[in-house]
Amino acid sequence: MAELSLEEIEFIKILANSDSTILQNSMNEATRHKLDAQIGVILREYYKENTQDLKTGWKEKFTKVGITEDDGKAAIACARRLGIDIS
Repeated sequence: MAELSLEEIEFIKILANSDSTILQNSMNEATRHKLDAQIGVILREYYKENTQDLKTGWKEKFTKVGITEDDGKAAIACARRLGIDIS
């Protein structure tokens, strides 16, 4: 499994600290696709590790780059409000 890129880290941090309504209004189709296809995959794996005790490695990777558990939860919640399926 690859390490998180700087772009992925920033995207996750933006989700964790943003109002989904503002993001939704300013998001173009390319950004929405990237969120679902790339960041959504990461957040789904992170969610599975936290809820199903699967060893995906994302908790460690998030911690390593300064993304806290609260940041992860907030990013997941924001992604869900943007219509990304995380379950």
